[in-house]
Amino acid sequence: LQYMSGFGNEHVSEDPRCPGALPEGQNNPQVCPYGLYAEQLSGSAFTCPRPTNKRSWLYRILPSVCHKPFKPLEEGHLTHDWDEIEPDPNQLRWKPFEIPKAPQNKMDFVSGLHTLCGAGEPRGRNGIAVHIFVCNTSMIDRCLYNSDGDFLIVPQQGKLLITTEFGKMLVEPNEICVIQQGMRFSVEVFGETRGYILEVYGAHFELPDLGPIGANGLANPRDFLVPVAWYEDRQVPGGYTVISKYQGKLFAAQQDYSPYNVVAWHGNYTPYKYHLEKFMVINAVAFDHADPSIFTVLTAKTTRAGVALADFVIFPPRWGVANNTFRPPYYHRNCMSEFMGLIKGHYEAKEEGFQPGGGSLHSMMTPHGPDADCFEKASKAKLEPERVADGTMAFMFESSLSLAVTKWGLQTSNRLDKNYYKCWEPLKSHFNPKCK
Repeated sequence: LQYMSGFGNEHVSEDPRCPGALPEGQNNPQVCPYGLYAEQLSGSAFTCPRPTNKRSWLYRILPSVCHKPFKPLEEGHLTHDWDEIEPDPNQLRWKPFEIPKAPQNKMDFVSGLHTLCGAGEPRGRNGIAVHIFVCNTSMIDRCLYNSDGDFLIVPQQGKLLITTEFGKMLVEPNEICVIQQGMRFSVEVFGETRGYILEVYGAHFELPDLGPIGANGLANPRDFLVPVAWYEDRQVPGGYTVISKYQGKLFAAQQDYSPYNVVAWHGNYTPYKYHLEKFMVINAVAFDHADPSIFTVLTAKTTRAGVALADFVIFPPRWGVANNTFRPPYYHRNCMSEFMGLIKGHYEAKEEGFQPGGGSLHSMMTPHGPDADCFEKASKAKLEPERVADGTMAFMFESSLSLAVTKWGLQTSNRLDKNYYKCWEPLKSHFNPKCK
C-alpha cells in the first residue's frame, strides 16, 4: 500500500493503470479523460473561508447517484437516543467488550457497531457519540457512509484493511484513521477485531493550535497519511449494498457495481491515518503537571474559543522527571466529559481494573483520579527520572458536552464494572494539624 503525506493538503492522485485520468486545468470538462464522470464531494459549505473549505473532485466510472432507493435497515445497537435510560453521574468503568465468536455469530464492522454514550443530535449538526465496534468477519459487497459526521476509528485488537473511494489504508492497533462525512468505505478484518470510534457531528477534526509551544511538536502534519487512488471496475449482479447512516438511523440501497470505481481524484477532503508513536510528547521538566491538553492529537472545535466539541488525547510512553511532584494524574473534577480507552499495556493511575479493550467514563463534574494503591505508591516513591507508560497506549475522548450513556452501555452489554467505586474506598486521611 502506498500513501501521500500531509494533514489537510491539496492532494492529487490517479491510478497508474490510467495515466492522465485527471483533467488538466479544470475540474469539470465537457468530456473527462477515459470517459469518466466528474463528481464533487463537499465537506464544507461552498462559501466557507478558504482555510476551512473542504472538497475533493472524484473521477469515476459511474457516478454514485446510480442506485435503487434507500430503505430502512435494522441498526441493532447503534443509536442517538440519549433519553432511553435515566442519566447516571457515577464513575463508570467497563470490562473489555466481548467479541462474538465466528462462525456461530458472524458480525462485520457495521453490524458490530454499539453506541456507548453521546450527546446532541445529528439533525442539528452539533454533537458526538462514542461507539464500540466488535467484529469477526469482513464486509462483503457492502459499504458504509456516514451522512451525520466524521468517524475517528481507534483499533484495539486486530488490523483493519479499509477500502475507500480514495484508495486503501491498512490501520493497525496503535494507529488511528479518520473517515470524514460522506465517504464510502468497507472494512476487511483478519480475525476477532475490536476498537473504539469517536463520532462528531457538525465539525471536522483538525490539528490543535500550538501557541507558546511554537511551530513544532505534538502531532506533526507530515505524519498523517492519505491513500492513493485505486479503482475496481467490478459488476455485482447479485447486488452491492450501500449503507447510509442518516439522522442516527441506517438505510440500505442496492446497486449492481462496486462503489470503488474512482480512477483519479484531487482535493483536500480525504480519509487519513496516523501512527500514535509519531506523536512528539511535551511534558513538565521541573515540577508539577502540565494539563493533559498537551497530549491532544486532534480536536474538533466549537464556536467558543478554546472549547472543543471533542478532543482526541493520548498518554504515550514518556519520561517523568518532575521534582517534588505527585507524578500520576491528579484528583480532578472537570467541566468536560472524559471517556478513556486502553489500546495496550497498563494505565499508570489504575493498573488493575482498567484493561485493554475496556473503557471508563468520568462525566461532567464527577470526581476521579488515581486509585488508593497508586496514591500510596506515588506518595512514597523515590523521585528520579523514570520511564512512564512503556508498552502502554491509553487515550481519551474529551468533550464539552454532557454525555448520556445508552441502555446497551449500562445494561445490555453486561460489561459494566459495578465495583469500580471500590478502588477509592481504601483512601484514608493523612491529615495531622500538628505536622506542617
